[in-house]
Amino acid sequence: MTGQVVRILVHRIWTGALVLLGAVTLTFFALRLAPGNPVDTLLGAQTSASPRVRAQIAADLGLDQPVWRQYLHTVLRPLTGDLGRSYQLQEDVKSLLLSQLRPTAELALCALVPAVLVAVLAATSTAGRGRFVRAAVSGAELLAVSLPPFWLGLLLITAFAFRLHIFPVAGDHGAASLVLPALSLAVPMAGELGQVLRGNLDRTLEQPFVATLRARGLSEPGLRVRHALRHGSLATVTMTSWMLGTLFSGTVLVETLFARPGIGRITVNAVTTKDFPVVSAVVLLAAVLFVVINLVVDLLYLVLDPRLRAPRARPVRTPALAPASVAVSGAVVADAEPVGKGTP
Repeated sequence: MTGQVVRILVHRIWTGALVLLGAVTLTFFALRLAPGNPVDTLLGAQTSASPRVRAQIAADLGLDQPVWRQYLHTVLRPLTGDLGRSYQLQEDVKSLLLSQLRPTAELALCALVPAVLVAVLAATSTAGRGRFVRAAVSGAELLAVSLPPFWLGLLLITAFAFRLHIFPVAGDHGAASLVLPALSLAVPMAGELGQVLRGNLDRTLEQPFVATLRARGLSEPGLRVRHALRHGSLATVTMTSWMLGTLFSGTVLVETLFARPGIGRITVNAVTTKDFPVVSAVVLLAAVLFVVINLVVDLLYLVLDPRLRAPRARPVRTPALAPASVAVSGAVVADAEPVGKGTP
């Protein structure tokens, strides 16, 4: 198993480096090809500046250099730990991201963990059950998947903030302010994960080893949790990892609705104002998260599926025999007498 872990680490490091390079490259050229100029955005639409002032600002931002030099600077600078300075905020990008990463991470984890728990509970308790139970749970999951997080957030604010006054409307003021935005993201995820996990569990419960375990007297809850869930959760683990990566980089609508700080809001502001260093750093951060999450999932596969830990069987090579040799060997075997029955 150690050799498999080493191979996975080497493969992921190599492919991860290519992913990071591709993400930074696409972001660099997409921002340069987009209409608009960071200098114009920085000065404002109503501000008129002389060409000398504009050239000085472009020089301060490094925009007066050739494109190839700007590209190399963008690619090589993160290797030293320097992500640049924000054009608009005039703040170190690394410090800016670190200050906004905590609220986004809290929101993502508080949404993902309940979604996974609800999906696992619903799928393991209803997989292989009667048609009525499956139809009721599947309908609830389909309704949950169909609810956009932004619209669901509006409903939750109206019900629990304006009418019942249980949770705050917006802001980042402790655990209570996390409940409504986390629910807005968790409900659709729970429905989607539950659908996928139930389908895999239905197929797993039809496998021959399940009948063998039942014949040995294993209880139904133990069979579902200890064996069926382990075999049927691989696709769900993959989807969960993808959802976690998108949560870190795609919570902008919910953060905007609930006026929460986070990566999503500064990303929207950076794209609007063409703040190149901030956008590049956010894309790089999202790519790093996806690479790390994929590495963890690959290692988790080795734990969930014992077949992946088994050493690969090497093909046995036998020497090729000529037809005459085969005939001779066959004749020798046919004519050979059993041991102990030869002539004295």
